[in-house]
Amino acid sequence: MSQMALPLGWPAEERQEDFIVAEVNAQAVRHLDHWGTWPVMATILVGPRKSGRSLLGRLFARSSGGRLFDDAERRPEDELFHAWNAAQTDRRPLLIIADQPPPAWRVRLPDLRSRLAATPVVRIDEPDEAMTAALIDKLLAQRGLACPPDLAPWLGARIERSYVGILRAVDLLDEAALAKRVRISVRLARDLFGHKQEDLF
Repeated sequence: MSQMALPLGWPAEERQEDFIVAEVNAQAVRHLDHWGTWPVMATILVGPRKSGRSLLGRLFARSSGGRLFDDAERRPEDELFHAWNAAQTDRRPLLIIADQPPPAWRVRLPDLRSRLAATPVVRIDEPDEAMTAALIDKLLAQRGLACPPDLAPWLGARIERSYVGILRAVDLLDEAALAKRVRISVRLARDLFGHKQEDLF
């Protein structure tokens, strides 16, 4: 899978951050692209940490003129309640980012709970094989390291299939290359990941 340009009319400087659009997040991207058709001027975006959800939220807020409410479970409920109401009054979209949607995210304020129950939910899923390979390539490129063509598929099949797991694996690979003063390669990866994952993490 290759990295695709975002289909939204987002500022060019934000595209330089290389948000990867793939099957695991495409539905969420499409939903944000059509915010003018939302039944209410708010949406809840959920997904694993390190999945790019906050970056996606910033891109959306800048392009739509809306408001981003990140880490919603950890912020005052009355603040979110007023933000939700303001979004409806001003007709400016509100994107609420959380680990899980209600009721998994327990909301105590009854009026807020009823509003969130009427709010659409979109999600970013855990990385699939294609996203895993693309992220390995991207994370190495961010460090100025070339990714051999056979590395990402090999490594992706042997590490924890999560965003945090991918990041930690690339960190380990980078650190090993620096310590041994060698280039990134499948051979180096085999030295690190040729045994059980739990021994590494």
